[in-house]
Formats: sequence, C-alpha cells, structure tokens
Amino acid sequence: MRKFIITLVVVGVLALAGTILFYYLRYFGPNVTNNEEYLYIHTGEDFDDVYKNIRDKGIVKDTATFSWAARNMKYVGHVKPGKYRLQEGMSNRKFVRMLQLGDQEAVDLTFHVFRTKVQFASFVGKKLELDSFTVLRYLDSTAFVQQYGFNTDNAFVMILPDSYKMNWNISADAFFKRFYNHYENFWTAKRKQQAAALNLTVPQVSILASIVDAEAVYDDEMPTIAGLYLNRLRVGMKLESDPTVIFAMGDFTIHRVLNKYLSVNSPYNTYLNKGLPPGPVMLPSVNAVKAVLNYEKNDHIYMVAKEDFSNRHNFANNVAEHNKNAQKFRKALDERNIKK
Repeated sequence: MRKFIITLVVVGVLALAGTILFYYLRYFGPNVTNNEEYLYIHTGEDFDDVYKNIRDKGIVKDTATFSWAARNMKYVGHVKPGKYRLQEGMSNRKFVRMLQLGDQEAVDLTFHVFRTKVQFASFVGKKLELDSFTVLRYLDSTAFVQQYGFNTDNAFVMILPDSYKMNWNISADAFFKRFYNHYENFWTAKRKQQAAALNLTVPQVSILASIVDAEAVYDDEMPTIAGLYLNRLRVGMKLESDPTVIFAMGDFTIHRVLNKYLSVNSPYNTYLNKGLPPGPVMLPSVNAVKAVLNYEKNDHIYMVAKEDFSNRHNFANNVAEHNKNAQKFRKALDERNIKK
C-alpha cells in the first residue's frame, strides 16, 4: 500500500512537472526566428492579419503556440499597428506582450534637403506607413495648410530639415503637426523680428533661403549671397537667379542656364518676374535660413560661378566687372564642353 501511494505521488509530481514544463515552454520558450528584422502591423489590421503575416514570413517557429499564447494573453482583440523590432529567440510571452503594449520602435526620419515636394513625399512613403500620395494631398490642400497660416505654394517651408523620431504608423495630421511644432519652435520672437526688419514675412525668408541654398555649395558663402539678393530686392531689381529657372524648367540636370531657358513662362522664373517666387525652389537648410536672417551687409549686386570650378562665386557691384567675371566662366564652360 505504501509503495502504491509513493507511486501515485511520483506520477502526480511528474505529471505536474510536465504540465508546468508544457506551459513554461509555450510562454517562455524561444520561438521568434531571425527571418525578419521587423514586424509591420498596418492600421486597421486585426489578429487574423497579424497571424497570417507571422505565419507566411516564418517569424515564429511554432505558430500554434504563438496563437495559443496570444489568445490566453487577451491580445486577439487588442491589436495595435506599428513597426516592431524582432529579436531572435524571443519567447511568445515577450513577443505578445510587446505587441499588446504597442511597444514599437520609433523611425528615425533624418534628412537635409529636397528639391521638390514630390521627392520629400517619396522619401516619407519609404520610411513610414503614410504613402507619398497622402503627403502630397495634404501639402496641396488649401483648407489644410491654411490652418497653419500657409498657402499651397509656400507650405513646403514648414518642413525644416532635421532629425525626427516618430512612430511608423503616425497619422497624416499628427505628422504635419510635428513638423509645424518644430517650425514654430525655430521661429522665435527674435527671428520673427529679424524677418520683419528685412521687410519679409517668415515664409518669404525661407523662400529666399531656398534660393541662397541652391546657389551656395559652401555655407560660409551663404550670408554673402543673401546680402546680394537682399540688395536686389531693396532697389527693385529682378533677382535673376538661375536656380529659379531650373526649378521652373523642372530639369535638375541643367548645369548651364542658357538664354533660351530664361523665357520659360513660370511665376518661379525670376528673370521674368520681380520679387520672390511664390514658393521655395528647394527645401532650405536651417543654415540657409539663418544666413538670410544674419546676412552679410555688402554692396554686391552681381555674382557668377568662379571659372576654377571651385563651386564658389565672383561678386561684383557693377555691370562691367560682372561681365568680365561672366566671360571668364563662359570660357571655362566652353573649354570643358559643358553645353547644358
């Protein structure tokens, strides 16, 4: 009788240990593979979508135990979209808990400059759940940009090149709100006063900065170029900026702005139109904006690229000197057979 009781106890202990081990392995045993670096859960997806994605991409070794853990942890009805970093050997419990909490990895959205809104939208579409069409639709929406004090021509200046951390599934409204908040923080009362002293609105400063940025390869030339263009604005001259013609042409492969290009019919062509164009010709850097606000006081009216192709400029305050500089540059272009 004693042996029978001992046997029952041993069997019971073994059964309990087996049960504990069974549940332990289901919850705490390694299950996530190294097949994928991230799991992307799109807005609107439910557990069936998530499960199918995990199964099809082989994200876990045992989908049955994952499903079991997800259901027991009440995750099924609480799916949260996002970009989730996967770690090889992660247990079902840790994996499900991460998804349940929405503990996603923020996307690092770092950029310097973009020529056009289309390029920017394409960049965003590759980084976030937002597609490029939606980004463009918002930037081109009069009703949307007006709430921030912009129009569809100048709204692009709201995007200040920098490094941003944001969730992969951020909404379009929150996305632009994030940029506008950064823009507002940059435009302090002092900087707004500097803009007013130039007789420019805040967006106009950025528009001029975009021209300065497109002209300057080196940041140390930016204040000089800014001073030149401000001189032109003060005396009522046309800006006659080559980057505005290139933007109007929509051909950023142009290296030599020919006379035939100068007549392109566009409000961005500053050879035809006085004053600033209606919007930026590129997304200006913060340094370019600062260069306009802290421009160099000079008497320059003209500039042309140096003939040594150093990407610097020769400046002049009279036509005769400028024509000499321009002739040297044209000669250098011809010698290198640069026709376009």
